[in-house]
Amino acid sequence: MSARGANLSARFEDCPCSGGSLARLVHPAVMMILTEGPLHGYRIVQEAARTPVLAGSPPDRTGVYRVLRGLEKRGFVVSSWDLSERGPARKCYRLTPEGRKCLARWVETLEDYHRAIGKLLTAARRATTKNTIAGQGGP
Repeated sequence: MSARGANLSARFEDCPCSGGSLARLVHPAVMMILTEGPLHGYRIVQEAARTPVLAGSPPDRTGVYRVLRGLEKRGFVVSSWDLSERGPARKCYRLTPEGRKCLARWVETLEDYHRAIGKLLTAARRATTKNTIAGQGGP
């Protein structure tokens, strides 16, 4: 890769265009994970990394716990302490019926996003192709 290409690549690393700024999608991902049953926070973090939105990248643990606290404050998740005989006590999270309703609403919202992103993608492709053909630069 040329020096110019390396510089350009580094510039885009922290740019929203890299897709790394999908933090709000952690909310529905966490709720989706909890539909399988109660889990400890550490396990939720592990499962979140396997979701399509994170594609194997480990999520920010602090952010996941912040999401869990927010969901609990709204009544979408409840927590209790698991006092295991082995190891320290761990907080266990469970999705409430209200949380399932919220997740259903997220499904509607994500479907709306999906349609809007499809339209944006079509327009962006058209604009990129038009600019490249006209000699105004390109990717």
